[in-house]
Amino acid sequence: MGVVVKAHGVRGDVVVESHSDEPSRFAPGASLRIGARSVVVASVRSLGGQRLVVGFQGIQTRNDAEALVSATLLADVPNDERPDDEDEFFDRHLVGLTACRPDGTPVGQVTDVLHGAAQDILVIKTDDGERLVPFVEALVPSVNLDEQRVTIADLPGLLSDAEE
Repeated sequence: MGVVVKAHGVRGDVVVESHSDEPSRFAPGASLRIGARSVVVASVRSLGGQRLVVGFQGIQTRNDAEALVSATLLADVPNDERPDDEDEFFDRHLVGLTACRPDGTPVGQVTDVLHGAAQDILVIKTDDGERLVPFVEALVPSVNLDEQRVTIADLPGLLSDAEE
């Protein structure tokens, strides 16, 4: 969801680098986790881009806030929750999917999702090693969560070394 970057001011607020595209995750009253500890958002305002100034209930001083620096913020989200847009996916839904060619032949497994500047990138473990596939429709024409598979375009060099 995000990472605490630094303390902000003297009243316990922190600057958070948000990794979420769901703004409601940081709405006042939202419950987040830092390790085993639960925190409740008391206030939030944008600094522009992905940075937010967040105040948490019970975090009252700069010293309290500085103790949170570098902490990863997590949200408790039901496993079956999906984004509203049918063409969006949570990373946790993609990791573990079988990567297949358009004819249905399995070629590997999605092991991670990287978030690049231009687009997300699927990390696919194949027999030839790890492959990075930009998560764009031209290269990943379909994702079927019910069948636990993702279709990868059959282009030379994408999933295996290009033939010489």
